[in-house]
Amino acid sequence: MRYQRALAGALVLVMCCVVAAGKDKKKKILLPADVLQSRTALVVIDPDAGMSVDAPNANRTAQEDVEKALMKWGRFELATDVSTADLVIEVRKGSGKIAQPTIGGLPTNSRPVVFEPTDSGSRTSGGTISPMGGDNPAGAQRPNPSPQVEVGTGDDVFAVYRGKRDNALDAPAVWRYAGQDALRSPGVPAVDAFRKLILEAEKQQAAQP
Repeated sequence: MRYQRALAGALVLVMCCVVAAGKDKKKKILLPADVLQSRTALVVIDPDAGMSVDAPNANRTAQEDVEKALMKWGRFELATDVSTADLVIEVRKGSGKIAQPTIGGLPTNSRPVVFEPTDSGSRTSGGTISPMGGDNPAGAQRPNPSPQVEVGTGDDVFAVYRGKRDNALDAPAVWRYAGQDALRSPGVPAVDAFRKLILEAEKQQAAQP
């Protein structure tokens, strides 16, 4: 009996050691090193997003609010083309509804050249934004408006992709954040969450041997 109790105790101790070792070994990496080294970002509207009938400027406003929040943060310089962007940040404004009617087939990311001074510097945008890279710049397609119904959670979406490559948005997202009013100004919770994630990932990186 004493032998059995000793054997059982030894097995429990071994199992605890294995679990502890497993936890240390499999600690999740919050963000890859190349993402932490990124210093330029291109903000684009999801090319598949249609124009809301009730709020036609919702996605454009969300894009501009995210750009301003990034400038206020000060970590990233805004890029105007995917070839110069370390990161591509895709935004999509939710309607709060599971389904909503929109107008599709519009040049989502086409906009006139704008130079806008702000408290954190200046923001320049132009009609040559090319989130997909290659020969298919967003906004270059001919408008072909058509009614459609978008189905989803209704949340705002903020997704981060690696830039400086063709078809950047076709690759898996590095990080994604979704929530009600996640892109709402002035706080823009998605940008704040990304900032906190980067700070935590840098701490994690500094703690590695």
